[in-house]
Amino acid sequence: MAHNKRSSLSNARGREIYVGSEIRDSISLLDVLYSNAFEEEDIDSAVAKKTEVDFYRGAPPQWLNFYWAERTTSADKTTPFIKRDGYTELIKNIKKRRKGDLTSTIKLLHQPGSGGTTLAKQVLWDMRKTLRCAVLTGATSDISAIAKQVIHLFTAGGQGHQNTVLLMLEDEHILENLQDAIMKEIRDRNIPTHMPVVIILNCVRKAVIKQVDHDNSRNVFLRTELSEAEKHQFEEKQIEISRSYSNEHKQFHGFNIMRENFSGDYVKETCAFLDVRKKRRPKKSQLLAFLSLVNAYVPGSHLLQSQCQAFLGHQDGGCSFEQRMEPFTHLTVTFPSQQGQDKHVRMAHPLIAQQCVELLATAGVTRSNTARHFLIDFCGEEVQQHLMSVIKDMLTKREITVDDQQNADWKQGEERKGKFSRLIQDIEDTEGKESKSMCVSVLQLASKKFKQNPFFPQALARFFYIVKRAYSEAEKWAKIAKDRDPNNSFVADTLGQVYKNRLMSRMKIERSSFRVTKQQGSFKVPEELGYISAHEILQLSTMAFEAFKDEEKAAENEQGADMQYDGINKVSHIYNNRGLFGYLQVANIVFDSLVSLDKNWRKVLTMEISADSFFKSIGQKKLFKYKPLIISLRDEVERKCEFFYVYLTYSKPSIKENEPHYFQTDVKNCYLKYVGTCTPIHSDSATGVPLQKLKEEMAITFPGLLCCLNKGYDESNLHRITTLWGEIKKYIKNKDGDNKAFQNFILANIILSKVKAASPILTPLPILRSSLERHLVANLSNQTPEFYFLVLLLFWPEEHKKMEFNVDLNKCVLEMQESYNNTYKKHLRSRYLRPLIFLGKGEGLSRLVHGSKIDNLLENLSGKVWSETSVQDLLLPVNGVVRQHRVFACVNGKEIKVCADQQSKVWKSGEVCFYLGFTIRGPVAYDIQYPSHSGPVRS
Repeated sequence: MAHNKRSSLSNARGREIYVGSEIRDSISLLDVLYSNAFEEEDIDSAVAKKTEVDFYRGAPPQWLNFYWAERTTSADKTTPFIKRDGYTELIKNIKKRRKGDLTSTIKLLHQPGSGGTTLAKQVLWDMRKTLRCAVLTGATSDISAIAKQVIHLFTAGGQGHQNTVLLMLEDEHILENLQDAIMKEIRDRNIPTHMPVVIILNCVRKAVIKQVDHDNSRNVFLRTELSEAEKHQFEEKQIEISRSYSNEHKQFHGFNIMRENFSGDYVKETCAFLDVRKKRRPKKSQLLAFLSLVNAYVPGSHLLQSQCQAFLGHQDGGCSFEQRMEPFTHLTVTFPSQQGQDKHVRMAHPLIAQQCVELLATAGVTRSNTARHFLIDFCGEEVQQHLMSVIKDMLTKREITVDDQQNADWKQGEERKGKFSRLIQDIEDTEGKESKSMCVSVLQLASKKFKQNPFFPQALARFFYIVKRAYSEAEKWAKIAKDRDPNNSFVADTLGQVYKNRLMSRMKIERSSFRVTKQQGSFKVPEELGYISAHEILQLSTMAFEAFKDEEKAAENEQGADMQYDGINKVSHIYNNRGLFGYLQVANIVFDSLVSLDKNWRKVLTMEISADSFFKSIGQKKLFKYKPLIISLRDEVERKCEFFYVYLTYSKPSIKENEPHYFQTDVKNCYLKYVGTCTPIHSDSATGVPLQKLKEEMAITFPGLLCCLNKGYDESNLHRITTLWGEIKKYIKNKDGDNKAFQNFILANIILSKVKAASPILTPLPILRSSLERHLVANLSNQTPEFYFLVLLLFWPEEHKKMEFNVDLNKCVLEMQESYNNTYKKHLRSRYLRPLIFLGKGEGLSRLVHGSKIDNLLENLSGKVWSETSVQDLLLPVNGVVRQHRVFACVNGKEIKVCADQQSKVWKSGEVCFYLGFTIRGPVAYDIQYPSHSGPVRS
């Protein structure tokens, strides 16, 4: 926006401070709404009225719209700016957050064309005198730079003049990283504050709202449906508009569509004049088709006016763009960009765009035809970045949809992610016999035109293997995608999926053929399919295994924090586990298919008998070349399953979200097939039997032991497990094996104590401590996170009790964090670390509360869990202190550094109280409370 010579910002006391150009220049990524916007300017009424007309026609709101609406300078202007029902809820939520955490988020989820952007900006405008309001408009590739500018806006004016920033953000993908970066900036700069630093208003356009969105109290919804109160407001505004714009208001489609409650009849009537011809269509008709396609499938997007002019071609006479687009001009809107450069062009409303697409398709100008001509005729050799993003979303973005057989109401309906982009799915659904080839044609064209982009050939490969079942073509395009971005593990995944699905399709065909033949005796298996042999199963699976291993290697080299995002190529900040999981899925298929051919394959794959002797017995010499694969499968499966036991036990996607149920089921089934059934022939005789028994109990690993209570193991199970680990500990003497065995033995005792505190086989706590003590004395550094985890559990101080062995727990915590960073951080980045054990009331092992006691409540109740009487009866409140945004537990005169579960709650220095939990990264403070009532309230 234009800046006044004396732009001002509000401070927390409601006063204004003036800022100079040096402040404005330092926040260039933000469109800051100054508190005195337009107040010292001489506004040209013609400009203001043109801005108002553009807005009513369907252009996005400008700040001037809100300022001009507040001015009551004539009898014609009698009604205020319309406030949708979500306005009051948003204001209430923002006011609540002003008493809350250092950073917080409110999501405004709005259906395309419902006025969500207008509502969000309206809230910012009305709060500009109270908060420091801004919209993130710059590139989102440098999260750290955005965080610095947000903090700069917060601190502008110096100590005593700070004020909370209300930041409007439309990209939800950077939300979590941005909050983390802001908190890091606050902590690194040690910014003292007694108020929230930023409230993020995340304005998210969503066609379908998931049930989980409704469950979140921080979400506000806006949909394409008016309440009775809203209808009344629109009717009153209509009377005013018709007086002010008697000759124009009928073409205020942005306003009129909402006034008509998003009526399909109004939209059809508006577009009915279109005379659609298939051949020799004028350029402006083609441009209208392009705009319609883009806005129907990427709502909120635009084309640049300069690009549109170039497409229309040079014309003498000096006609404006709007004049050249007649008679379609009223269906489109042209408006200035926020940077004040090239103007933007789009359809007046997404519903108009959709209707035009439908009319064109009915007349024979299909979606695929329009898409192809858009790529060929409109997009030149050099495609600008913003247009590239639009094309990518239009052709590859898979959106949440509602099953057609279900009620499409937001609170009901089955929610799922589309297999392809909406455009590709609509082409497939609407273009008859040629629909599949048309989908292929569009994706092929994009793949060949944009020779560096991996996502178009990736989408094409997916279409070939999912829809056309053309696996050779799918393989070809998946390899092309991979070659274009060889380091992207998510792109590499597609090749593995192609091979996996080819194998699955052969198995389904074979089983289907066998079943039908058996029942009817007349079904002939096509010659090209024939009988699937062990050789073919191994041949196909080898390619799948190799593809997934390549994906795993690529994922290992991806570092979340170092990833760059250029606006087009986006690599997820999460660790990609699909290569590991895909490998296990293929291993499941191989096991089931081979065993169905010959039950002895079970013994071969589990290494109970040698592959050599089996191949000789069945006379299959050609299988010998697969021997390296076969003898490595058990160990590979065991390694990958152990990864998932760590992954799923120590972490989950978020505090309220778990992996899909099939995820754990597939991992468990694969483990039991290959590992948890029998002892391999090459195992050590002394420890092989007890180790195999532990594998059968799925208690062979540290996370496996932690999960025993989650799996409902009783005293007899845990008695047996603890005894087995005791036996193994006696036999294993090498350093690594000894460390693992004694750690698991200690944990087995802790887990058993949760079921039977007086079990006769429990090792006394002093002996368990002395076992850890020996290792501590030998080497405190370079231990596993699990080792430090046990040290913290067994040596955490008890009030008014002195331990014989003094452990430097602060050093232990630092070593644990370092060990975690080296061992697990890469794989668990961005995931929520589960509290595995809590510190409870009582003493000795009885004060350790297993995380499963709290986990379900934590998932369902989130922050409210800590006020539950059952939780308060279990857990011990721990006193602590906050200094420089860091939390310390205070026990027996010692201060031990702990992490905050929610860093945004650590808002000032002083005494605090919290519950203490232990993750695999270290001790964590939950439900941090300041005793003073002058601070923030729990939200």
